[in-house]
Amino acid sequence: MSEQLKFIVEQLNREPFKKNFNLITFDSLEPIQLLQTLNDVLAEIDSKQAIDIREEMPDQTAKRMFTLLGLLKYKPSGGLTDASSFRQGLVTGSKPVIHPILHWLLQRVPELKKRAYLARFLVKLDVPGEFLTDDVISDTYHQYEELVEGFKTYHKECEQLRNSGFSTAEIRRDIAAMEEEKDQLIKRVERLRKRVESVSNHQRMLELARQLRVEKEREESLAHQKQEQKNQLFQAEQRLQRCQIQLKDLRQAAADAKPESLVKRLEEEIKFNSYMVSDKLPKELERMRRKVRYLQKVASEPAMGHAELAELEEKIKQLSQANQEMEKKMTRTDPMDDNLTLYRQQASIIARKKEAKAEEVQESREELAAVSREVSSKSSQARGQGGVEIIRTDEFKRYVSKMRGKNITYKKKRQEIAELKSEFGILQRTEEILRQRHTAEQQQLQSLEAQKGISGFSETQEELERVSAIKSELDELKGRTLDDMSEMVKKLNSAIADKKTALSPLIKELRPLRQQCQELAQEYEEKKAQYDTCAAGLESNRSKLEQEVRVLREETAQEENRYHYINSMKEIIDIQMQRAADEMKVYVSSDPQTQKKSIREQYMKNIAEQESLGKKLREQQKQVKESHGPNMRQVRMWKDLEQLLECKKQCYLRAQSQASIGQVIQDSGEDRLVL
Repeated sequence: MSEQLKFIVEQLNREPFKKNFNLITFDSLEPIQLLQTLNDVLAEIDSKQAIDIREEMPDQTAKRMFTLLGLLKYKPSGGLTDASSFRQGLVTGSKPVIHPILHWLLQRVPELKKRAYLARFLVKLDVPGEFLTDDVISDTYHQYEELVEGFKTYHKECEQLRNSGFSTAEIRRDIAAMEEEKDQLIKRVERLRKRVESVSNHQRMLELARQLRVEKEREESLAHQKQEQKNQLFQAEQRLQRCQIQLKDLRQAAADAKPESLVKRLEEEIKFNSYMVSDKLPKELERMRRKVRYLQKVASEPAMGHAELAELEEKIKQLSQANQEMEKKMTRTDPMDDNLTLYRQQASIIARKKEAKAEEVQESREELAAVSREVSSKSSQARGQGGVEIIRTDEFKRYVSKMRGKNITYKKKRQEIAELKSEFGILQRTEEILRQRHTAEQQQLQSLEAQKGISGFSETQEELERVSAIKSELDELKGRTLDDMSEMVKKLNSAIADKKTALSPLIKELRPLRQQCQELAQEYEEKKAQYDTCAAGLESNRSKLEQEVRVLREETAQEENRYHYINSMKEIIDIQMQRAADEMKVYVSSDPQTQKKSIREQYMKNIAEQESLGKKLREQQKQVKESHGPNMRQVRMWKDLEQLLECKKQCYLRAQSQASIGQVIQDSGEDRLVL
C-alpha cells in the first residue's frame, strides 16, 4: 500500500497535475478533496470531465464516474461480489476505493486517453426498436453506423501510417535524388544529340533507329501475346480435360442411378428439412422465448436479499423432495405405468438421438459448404496469381506419362545440343579467322579511301546495308508470325468444331437432366424463401427482446445506484440522529460530570470564554480611544521640540563658523589665529 501511495503522489506532483502533495498531506485529504483529485485525473484523460464536483449533485458525479470507468474497462479488485460496496465507496470518497482507481489510471494515462477518444466515436447510441420503424430515423441510424465504420477504417489507416516508418524527409530526399538523375539524363541526351548532329545524314539514321526501336517493341509485344495465347490454349485444354472427366463421372453416376433412387434421396432431404422446420426449430424458438420471459421476469422483480434467497432455496429443496416422493409412489403403485415409463424413456432416447443426428447433419452440411467455398476461393486465387488448378488422380497419371515422353525428347535434344556446341566451337574459330582477315582488309580499304579522299564511305555503305537487312528480316519475321497465328487460329477453330460435334449427343442427354435439376432448384428456392422469412421473423423478435432486456438492465442499474446512494445518505442521517440522541441523554443526565462532557456544555464554556475575552478587548479599545487624543498631541509636541532643537543646532553652528574667521581664539592658555 505504501508503494502504491508513493507512486500516486509522485505522478500527481508531475506534469500536468502539479499537486505538490506528500504522503502525509495526500493521506489526510478529505473525501470531497479526494474525489476532486480523482475527477482531475479523469479530466486529463477526457476533457469533458473537467467539472468542480462541489457544483454537482453526488448522484450525478457518481453516475458520470461510473460511466467513464466502464468505458475505460476498469475492474474493481473485489469482482462482482463487492460491486455494491465499490459503488458506495466511490460515492462517499472512501480511500480503499479511490486509491486503487488512481493507481490504475496513473499507470496507463496515454492508453486511456486514446481509449476515451475512441469511445466518443465508437460507442453506439441505443435507439429503441419501435423508433427504428420510422424510415427517416432508420436511414439516419444507418448513416450513423456507416460513419462509425468509416471512422474505424480511417483510424486504422492512420495508425498504420504512423507505425509504417515512412517520413516526409525520406520522400523529399528520394524526390531530390530523382530530380538530380533527371537532370543528368537530360544533359547526357543533349551531349549525344550534339555528337550525332556532327555526322552527315544523321536525320535519316535517327529515323531508321526510331523505326528499329518501334519494330523491336512490336516484336516483344507480339511475342508476349503469343505466349499468352499459348497459356490460354494450355488452360483451355486442361479445362476441356476436366470437363471430359466430369462428364464421364456424371455418365457413370447416371448409369448407376435410377429415378427411384433420385426420388428417394429427394424425399429423404425433404423429410429432413420438414423435420427441421416443423419440429426442431420451433422447439428451439420456444426454448429461447421461455428463456427471454424468465429473464424479463427476473429483471422486473426487485433485488432480493440473503433472507429471500435462503427462503427460495428452501422451497426448491421441498419441491424436489416432494417430486422424488411422487415418483417413488408412482413406480410402486401401477405396473402398467412402469411399462409406459419404459416406453417413454425409449421414446425420449430416440428423440434425443434424432435431434443429435439432425444437428450432426446440419453441421456436416455447413462444413461441406464452408469447405466448398474455401476450395473455390483458393482455386480462384490460384488462377488470379497465374497458378495451376489441382488435378485429380487420372489427370496426374496422364501427366506422368506425358512427362516420361517429354523426358525422352529432352535427352534427344540434349544430345543434339552437345553436337551443336561442338559445331559452334568450330564455327567460332572460323569466325575469328575471318574477322582477322576482315580487319586487315578493312584497314587496307581505309588507307585506300584516305588516299582517294573518300574516307568513311565504306562504313556508311555497310551501315545502310545492315539496316536494310535488319528491316527485311523483320518484315519476313512479321510475315511468318502472322502466318503462324492464322494457322493456329484455323487449328483452334477446327478443334473446337470437332469438340462440339463430339459433345452434341452428350448435350442432348443432359437436357432432360438439366430440366429436372431446374425444377428441383425451383422447389429448393421456394423452401429456402419460406425458411428465410421464418428466420427473419424470429431474428426480428429476438432483436426486439434483446433491446427490451438491455433497457431493463439499464433501468435496474440506475435503480440500484439510486438505492445505494439513498442507503448511504440514510446511514449518514442515522449517525447524525445517534449523535443527537447521545447528546440528549448526556444533557438530561443528572450527573454533573456527565453533563460537562456534553457538546452543549463544551460550546457554552467556549462561548463564555469568548465573551470574557471580548469584554477585555472592548475595555482595552475604550482605553485606547480615550488616550488617543492626548497621546497624539504629545507626539506632535515632541516632534516640534525635535525640530526646534535641530534649528538651534544649525543656527549655533552657522554663527560659530562666521565668528571664527580672522579672529584669535584663546583656548586653554593658547592663542590661535583663524584665517
